[in-house]
Amino acid sequence: MSHPTPRPAAKVDDVQEAYNLHKDRLVDAIDATKTILEDIRVFNKDDWVVRYPQLRDDPTASDRPLRRSLSFADDPTAHTPVRLGLTRSVTLASIPDDKETAADDTSNPPPLSSDFHVLRLDLKLGSTSSANSASSLVSQLEKSSIAHLLDERIAASVAHIDKLRLRVQDTSSKVLVTGDLNAGKSTLVNALLRREVMPVDQQPCTTAFCEVLDATENAGVEAVHIVKEGVPYNAADDSTYIVGAIEDLEDIVAEYESKGSEHLLKVYLAGKDKDSLLSNGTVNISLIDAPGLNRDSIKTTALFARQEEIDVVVFVVSAENHFTLSAKEFLWTASNEKAYLFIVVNKYDMIRNKDKCRRVVLEQIKGLSPRTWEDSSDLVHFVDSASAVGGGENKDAFAFEEMESALRSFVLTKRSKSKLQPVETFLLNLLGDVELLASANKLVAESELAHARAELAEAKPVLDKMRSGRDKLEEGLESVEETGVGKACAKAKKVLSDALDQVGSGKPVGGLQLPSYPGLFAVWDYARDVRRTLLESLDLSVKMAEDEARTITSAGVAEIKDLGEAHLPAGVERSRRIFMPEAMFSAVRRGKSLGGGKGVLKTRSGNTIVVAGGAHGLGIGLASRPDMQETTFLDLFDVNHQFLVHFGDTHSKSFETDTNPGALSVVGVGIGALTMVGGQAIGVRGLIEGAVRLNDFFGNETARKWALPVIGAVTIGAAVYVVLELPSSIPRTVGRRIKASVEVAEDDEKRWEVEHGVRIGRETRKVLRLASWDLRERFRGAMEERAKEVKNAEDGEKRALKAQDWFAGVGDRVVEVRVQARLGEESAI
Repeated sequence: MSHPTPRPAAKVDDVQEAYNLHKDRLVDAIDATKTILEDIRVFNKDDWVVRYPQLRDDPTASDRPLRRSLSFADDPTAHTPVRLGLTRSVTLASIPDDKETAADDTSNPPPLSSDFHVLRLDLKLGSTSSANSASSLVSQLEKSSIAHLLDERIAASVAHIDKLRLRVQDTSSKVLVTGDLNAGKSTLVNALLRREVMPVDQQPCTTAFCEVLDATENAGVEAVHIVKEGVPYNAADDSTYIVGAIEDLEDIVAEYESKGSEHLLKVYLAGKDKDSLLSNGTVNISLIDAPGLNRDSIKTTALFARQEEIDVVVFVVSAENHFTLSAKEFLWTASNEKAYLFIVVNKYDMIRNKDKCRRVVLEQIKGLSPRTWEDSSDLVHFVDSASAVGGGENKDAFAFEEMESALRSFVLTKRSKSKLQPVETFLLNLLGDVELLASANKLVAESELAHARAELAEAKPVLDKMRSGRDKLEEGLESVEETGVGKACAKAKKVLSDALDQVGSGKPVGGLQLPSYPGLFAVWDYARDVRRTLLESLDLSVKMAEDEARTITSAGVAEIKDLGEAHLPAGVERSRRIFMPEAMFSAVRRGKSLGGGKGVLKTRSGNTIVVAGGAHGLGIGLASRPDMQETTFLDLFDVNHQFLVHFGDTHSKSFETDTNPGALSVVGVGIGALTMVGGQAIGVRGLIEGAVRLNDFFGNETARKWALPVIGAVTIGAAVYVVLELPSSIPRTVGRRIKASVEVAEDDEKRWEVEHGVRIGRETRKVLRLASWDLRERFRGAMEERAKEVKNAEDGEKRALKAQDWFAGVGDRVVEVRVQARLGEESAI
């Protein structure tokens, strides 16, 4: 077999220098990416619950192919149209106005987005993995739960890029050779090694992962190391493996085939051919011969291919079978991380219509690995490995040499593409996910910032108005209370004072009428009925004063309600209390007597009724008091009053001028005349002595001269009094006596009308104070609620503003790292 001409050393050195430069840049990009991811985790934990976005096509914008709808997993009903730029960044476009369409959208949750490559949350519900089911599950999770899942995914990514960093810094390259059963994988490995090492048979015989390495890594000794299960392999620690001979490799493989188990075998070979891929003199390379995909090991192989230590995947496919379902699944999975795959279409010489085979295979590759298809001239080769191993100068051997040269170039001189490009692909995908995550959360932060500022614009003026109006409200409530109490007290005193004066003159108030005079023989009953009527008149005046207080209190309650309308913000529930004026001054049942100057009436049940009015029965009860109902002779004729009127001290406190003197005055004058004899007044002692000397008086001629006129005057006055004045004088006399009885208090504050004024004012104050307290509590509660809203909005504004700036910074950092991580066109050298 002829071999391709080796590349010049200078060219290899140049490639190695470029590779080292790209490797250093990629390592720096990995470190920067790791820092960004760790910062996101900290920010997610301490400052902001990172939201997980979903993207879907917007059916309402068919004329804009790049228009997408952005929603979030924890809130599937909130869809925000966005645009995806060339760097997968998210910018706000517009919000649809069709509410019905939005409502319809919420009934069908969007599928989980495929725009995420590395940070995608893959959720499944039981046996089904439908997108709608997964979205339904995600939509039921809280933001904190989504953030926790995302944090775990980021943590896994951090661990993965740590391994990628070790892989990039590793100077060796690992080449995985895999494919379907009987595709010729082992034959290809033997051809590349220039030795018949791997067992070859028509039946599938490779059931273990055989990694072939240069014997220089095992002190130049050829051997097979059978790695023990569950133990990390270490060539320097013979306890981690069992040593076997190269010649026994086929038996070893057969032994594990019979056991039905899969193991990793480390096969160390001495390089006998300096032109072989293994002994290239530049880079340490290991070839890994994997079991066929059609076996039960498909999941193991797929997992192995995705491991970070694999640099190049050489996929062997039979030209007879093309790509099976298992092969397509493997290539699709591997291409997520490795943009370029080296594909060998084996047994090509068995195909008659080779052009058709080539066309069909390339079409399949185009759908499985687009970048491999774009570079198919270097990465896709149609060969026959068996013919190549057999030697000769046939065209199949030349095709194999061309494939080997391309693979050597891909592994050695194009190491940036074979070894670094997969890392770059993963890193760029990860950075794209971070950028999408940052852009979406920046949108959320902008939305929450606008929402917080809108809340502040609405709540803060209300709070400021309430704070500035708090003192005014207090002044208004105090003014209403004091004004109402003052008016009620003053009005009560005036009503009661006027009533007392009117009763003192013998006239009832409140529309009551004096009883009709029954005649001389029932004059005593007349005086009693007059007294009762006048007392009831005073009781009625108290009720009139209370009614005035009710009117004043109602007006005060209405003013308090108006103050509430003026000072309470919209949305605050107004008081539902209904003021019932008739409930004022009602009797209060107590379990025991409270005393304290209030009238107490005991019931048969032992309870007491505290009657407003005090111990003297003030307010209600004057007409029922026994001491006030007692009728005396003085109610008929008040001698003392008449004497003081005509002969008393006009400056006396108890002196009153009778503005209507009549027959009663005449009688009084007549009686006074009886005390005058000889121009001198007769005192009390004189009257006593006069009674002793009565006989002498009538024996005196002068006395007999005056006796007739005096007796006549007295007789005439008494007759006139009885006939004319008694019906009208009794009410005045009784009224004066009632007034005098009510005004017995020497202290002005204990006067009848004053005490009632204080009692009525106290009741008015109680009602107004209760209404004021209710308004104050509502105002206080409303102000606390607005203060809480303002504080929450301010905190939300600060948090959203910080998140907006922070995620914008993350986007800028991602752009810088992306430029650093992108190897550029020179990586294809």
